[in-house]
Amino acid sequence: MVENQVKKKRRRIFLISIIALLLVCGSVYAYISSALGPVDSGNKKEIEVEIPKGSSTSKIGEILEEKGAVKSSTVFSFYTKFKSKSLQAGTYLLNPSMSAHDVIEQMSSGNVHRPALYKVTIKEGAQVTEIAEVIAAELKWNKDDVVRQLNDKAFIQKMKQKYPKLLTDKIFDSNIKYPLEGYLYPATYSFYKKDTKLEEIVIPMLEKTNAIIVQNEVKMKAKNWDVHQLLTLSSLIEEEATGFTDRQKISSVFYNRLAKGMPLQTDPTVLYALGKHKQRVLYEDLKVNSPYNTYVVKGLPVGPIANSGKHSVEAALDPVQTDYYYFLAAPSGEVYYAKTLEEHNALKQKYITKKQ
Repeated sequence: MVENQVKKKRRRIFLISIIALLLVCGSVYAYISSALGPVDSGNKKEIEVEIPKGSSTSKIGEILEEKGAVKSSTVFSFYTKFKSKSLQAGTYLLNPSMSAHDVIEQMSSGNVHRPALYKVTIKEGAQVTEIAEVIAAELKWNKDDVVRQLNDKAFIQKMKQKYPKLLTDKIFDSNIKYPLEGYLYPATYSFYKKDTKLEEIVIPMLEKTNAIIVQNEVKMKAKNWDVHQLLTLSSLIEEEATGFTDRQKISSVFYNRLAKGMPLQTDPTVLYALGKHKQRVLYEDLKVNSPYNTYVVKGLPVGPIANSGKHSVEAALDPVQTDYYYFLAAPSGEVYYAKTLEEHNALKQKYITKKQ
């Protein structure tokens, strides 16, 4: 009987050991699988990585982890050795959506990245005329020629055929200043051909905007926004806000005013209508007769007034819930909100008038 008990105990210990071993193996496998996966499967942003000659596999792993191209330098190094791959020195163009396997394949094949001949950096909130200036300066073109081509109907129609869901007939409204305003995504773009054409510069910008629209189609339908309306609202948020929290609160103010049929009364639309950059918007400026001026038109202006980044588009679709109908930006950059005109005027007196 004692012998049976000992056997049972041994079997129990053996079974527990097997289960523990399986759990450990499972955890290790899960960790390694995760470490070999993409850093961010949804992020296609390019990462330029330079691997110096003579770098060890371990050093390459460290460089890649520091750049955000792989999750774990240690796992990457072991996996490279396991695959018996020889990584080559050079400059590579990677992105966080690549798995460790993809990175190894590119670096072992020597598919190196050529240095860009031109780099065009568009800041969030840039307008078409500013984008044209950046392009012209980088490629040594004439700014006015760039603006003319960006406004050319045949050129825009060609882009519209390529992105029919993004570019709708609304951009051809006769009151629109620049049909592609709001549709050119702010980012850094690299180009490698000496004879780069404007079309080749514009397409990646439209591609990025189109990708964001596709990602947010469900939310757009829920909010009953079309593409043009969404990019118009997001451009107002972009021009008024600083941080992401401000964007969501300002978006809430716009939503609340639209729901009540109140004019949006946002100063950047006045400046856009005037075609000027001014430190202060004067009382007489508010009367400018323009479909962009949200002091004289109800609802959204006729089109976007700037090119928005991802955060402003997201804020336009996901405002926080507030009772605010007014906001103002103090010289410090702080944004203050109010529920009534009386509260708003008191804030203006405290943070604006007294500071002047």
